[in-house]
Amino acid sequence: MYESRVDLSAIVDMAARIRTEIGKRVIGQRTFIDLLILSLLADGHVLIEGVPGVAKTLSAKLLARSVDVGFSRIQFTPDLMPSDILGTSVFNPKEAEFTFKPGPVFSNLVLIDEVNRAPAKTQSALFEVMEERQVTFDGTRYPMDEPFLVLATQNPLEHEGTYRLPEAQLDRFLVKVEVNYPASAEEVEMLTRYHAGQTADDLGDIEAVVTAEHIAQARAAVAGVHVEPNVLQYIVSLVAQTRDHPMLSLGASPRASIALLATSRAQAALNGRDFVQPEDVQHLLAPVLRHRIMLTPEQEMEGQRPDDAIRRIAEAVEVPR
Repeated sequence: MYESRVDLSAIVDMAARIRTEIGKRVIGQRTFIDLLILSLLADGHVLIEGVPGVAKTLSAKLLARSVDVGFSRIQFTPDLMPSDILGTSVFNPKEAEFTFKPGPVFSNLVLIDEVNRAPAKTQSALFEVMEERQVTFDGTRYPMDEPFLVLATQNPLEHEGTYRLPEAQLDRFLVKVEVNYPASAEEVEMLTRYHAGQTADDLGDIEAVVTAEHIAQARAAVAGVHVEPNVLQYIVSLVAQTRDHPMLSLGASPRASIALLATSRAQAALNGRDFVQPEDVQHLLAPVLRHRIMLTPEQEMEGQRPDDAIRRIAEAVEVPR
């Protein structure tokens, strides 16, 4: 059995504690929950897509409850303005001057419900804060406190009253998680709990089991995970394939390569390893790339999905040994 040269037991234990708290209300969805934890370790934002009722918002709220940091929730609507998110200037009569009043984005974990319901003007207000972890208002820079993580949800089926997210914003999400329906046994367990009187709205027994200091220490450990040069080349080759693949009209940017590296290191750490294997990269290829590429119109008409193109790319690129 492999023994890590770096003690990663604290990261494995931290992830287990978070899973336990979320599992008090969410049945199944292990892949979804693991990607939330992984993104927290890799310091990246998460786009969560799924039909209504599959615990997208609930899981994000439970993650926030299990981590002892600030939390805010923003419901995106068509009439939402950038100032409703970032903040605005308010006149202070005592000082006879305007002062900046921070908006709800000034928190540690920010849940944006139905992110595609706000128009492009409002969505673009997130560009700077998601990428640079700061808000610039009237020439003054207001940095975010660490950790800072945006969790945004959207419904893939309902298009009335929604706006397509611009590519520049999509590229700022570390991963895109597609939340599927639960298995039959998991749904039976949900009904059993509901029948016994447990509701998803009752979060009183959800405990904060992780602090901001724990997260900072875990991120420092993840940054020390070793990556061989041939694995780095493997990441670059996979991303480069998206830029001239016949199924795609838009390939992934270098930001995708960085995202693959960051998430692969976090995945290795969660598995108790201090080095990245090609399997870590393969495991995260779809979540990292599916929102950064665009199918050709012909492929869309044939019913193909971005994950289909990603699967073909993974099969075409030689795996390092």
